Amino acid sequence: MQAPGRASGPAHRTGEAVVTVLGADGQPLRDTELVVRQTGHEFLFGCIGFDLIPYANGEVGQEGEGSVFGGDVPVVQAEDFAEKWLQLFNFATLPFYWGDFEPVRGRPDTQRLLAAARWFADRGVVVKGHPLAWHTVTAPWLLELSDEEALEAQRARIRRDVGDFAGLIDSWDVINEVVIMPVFDKYDNGLTRVARRFGRIPLIRTVFDEARAANPSATLLLNDFDMSTAYECLIEGVLEAGIQVDALGLQSHMHQGYWGEEKTLEVLDRFARYGLPLHLTESTLLSGAIMPPEIEDLNDYQVSEWPSTPEGEARQADEVVRHYRTMLSHPAVEAVTYWGLSDAGAWLGAPVGFLRADGTPKPAYDALHALVKQKWWLEPTPLRTDGEGRVRVSGWRGSYEVEAAGATAGFQIAAGAGTLDVRLGRSES
Repeated sequence: MQAPGRASGPAHRTGEAVVTVLGADGQPLRDTELVVRQTGHEFLFGCIGFDLIPYANGEVGQEGEGSVFGGDVPVVQAEDFAEKWLQLFNFATLPFYWGDFEPVRGRPDTQRLLAAARWFADRGVVVKGHPLAWHTVTAPWLLELSDEEALEAQRARIRRDVGDFAGLIDSWDVINEVVIMPVFDKYDNGLTRVARRFGRIPLIRTVFDEARAANPSATLLLNDFDMSTAYECLIEGVLEAGIQVDALGLQSHMHQGYWGEEKTLEVLDRFARYGLPLHLTESTLLSGAIMPPEIEDLNDYQVSEWPSTPEGEARQADEVVRHYRTMLSHPAVEAVTYWGLSDAGAWLGAPVGFLRADGTPKPAYDALHALVKQKWWLEPTPLRTDGEGRVRVSGWRGSYEVEAAGATAGFQIAAGAGTLDVRLGRSES
């Protein structure tokens, strides 16, 4: 059996399949020329999809016209922005910040988010919702309720939204930054009151139970920015309480400088010991000035301008490659979500995007694309089946397609090695 070269990568990211190719009549295609190509990654290369919600809802110009996406999001040519997004990512995070999603009780923005989720799903993108419970940007009207009423409203919100989006969104950051939730004192909010009143672990149990009941097949995450032992202690308490968590979310906003390989691996090892998949849920790397190290709360850093610079862009490209290589070198990591494709509308106004505010790509965009769609990707490869109709395919785990005589069929490369049959459909005339 002739075999294509293996796409380079660690053993835990690659696999091999011995594929028997069958014709439309079900018979093996012996000694037949064909082409094998990769069509998708198993690994979740993610980014926020906030900027594309208006586009998915037909609220911006088409045919390449420059359009304002709305709010604090980039002014770009909508189709070009969407194409650049889809060239890099297969995993989108959509915003369910309760205060924005349902500022008026009983009037959630369900239809717009459903349209956005469908837009991504139709393009083969896995979609996650973020977050179901968080003390920041929570519903302002919770303050009018008692603690018991606020908790019941939170439960009802989860039942409604997880149920409404089941099948389109089957992955959720269930509760966000709960380490500091009960002691959060920047401003009053209903969820901090609830966490303080009932306790963190009982609250986590409640929100996870509601999400699980609404969509038993969903992937449910506990997510936090706190990479200290405080988060480890919380996780241990949650697991000891018997709460089923499907993956741990780790934020990695590196506004104060790249963590480096040693620190990153140390963090991953500490949280991997719980035996749960790790999702790097919020990653950023700057292409401009680095935030001073003495800033404790990143939200406290306010500047009138924070430009991307040529020197910063070169540094960012190097760090992006190093960061993603480090992430994929660790077998516990299943997903990395970058927190914004463009500088326009970026959190804190920081130059974190892979695109400049005018939509032009930075070196980091090209550097990551070279990894995801070249080095970690099997290009269309001509092969010939053997006398039994078999061909051996090695590559990064994910989806593939075989084509012969104008007909195609898909298959998956999973962990290890496997054998499978694929039957080509009839070619279209």
